[in-house]
Amino acid sequence: MNCRHLISDTDLSREEVEGLFALTSQLKEAYTLGKSDISLSGKSLAMIFEKSSMRTRVSLEVAMTQLGGHAIYLTPQDINIGKRESIKDVARVLSRYVDCIAIRTFSHNNVAELARHASVPVINALSDYLHPCQALADLYTIKEKLGTLKGVKIAFVGDANNVARSLALLCATLGVSFNIASPKGYEFPAEFVDDMRQTVKQDASALQFLNPRDVVKNADVIYTDTWISMGQEGEAEVRRLHFKGYQVNKGLVALAKKGVLVMHCLPAHRGEEITDEVIDGPNSIVFDQAENRLHVEKAILKTLLLK
Repeated sequence: MNCRHLISDTDLSREEVEGLFALTSQLKEAYTLGKSDISLSGKSLAMIFEKSSMRTRVSLEVAMTQLGGHAIYLTPQDINIGKRESIKDVARVLSRYVDCIAIRTFSHNNVAELARHASVPVINALSDYLHPCQALADLYTIKEKLGTLKGVKIAFVGDANNVARSLALLCATLGVSFNIASPKGYEFPAEFVDDMRQTVKQDASALQFLNPRDVVKNADVIYTDTWISMGQEGEAEVRRLHFKGYQVNKGLVALAKKGVLVMHCLPAHRGEEITDEVIDGPNSIVFDQAENRLHVEKAILKTLLLK
């Protein structure tokens, strides 16, 4: 991994992603066999969380612990980054204390500025623009289940949000087919379409559809996410109205390939974007992808801190 930080999925080349996946498999196998790896002994991770989370916090904290390191959870009350103290000063101070910084925040600009001033690796643990750790865990899980990513077709149904953007970028890097069906007004924003053209030489607008039935046809994977992300609660009723017809249910799953995998990054609003019978059904690998956040993040931390 040549990048100092993991801010965007485009920070990684195809070879680096494949290397990260290989390391993930090694770490997961060792964990399954009860073998310990304390290669990050004496290392510390600062976790800045402006947005609450179960999976991101637990997976990162456990990842550091299992690798022999230590994680420090910092809430908005601890820092109030950019208000109580400038991002520049937070980056400089934490760089004197810890070996790595992970940030889960609303504004992607906060991640970029933190990385600009930090002298230790910075990991984007989620921003309003991208969620690279999630996308890496998702593509790793698909490869684990199918044995390969070659020829795989992913259909995303729902909001073209930060998770969808990271998936689209990573799929472009790895040569995986990715299409998304979103209601009008909820497609990839123009800035992201331009970003795709410039960074991975692909036109994101060509990946976008209105009808979910069109994208799930012949899909190997159907992926969905909440229609109402954190910070969008005021739009809840309007969004539910606009996303009516974009639910991943038994009928939609039946239109895809037999044995299609169903994914959701969680938390799920059961009965809205996905039904109980699908998320708990035989096609679901939702909890496998949740588990793999731990193993992929261990590989990310080990790669960044031991390079």
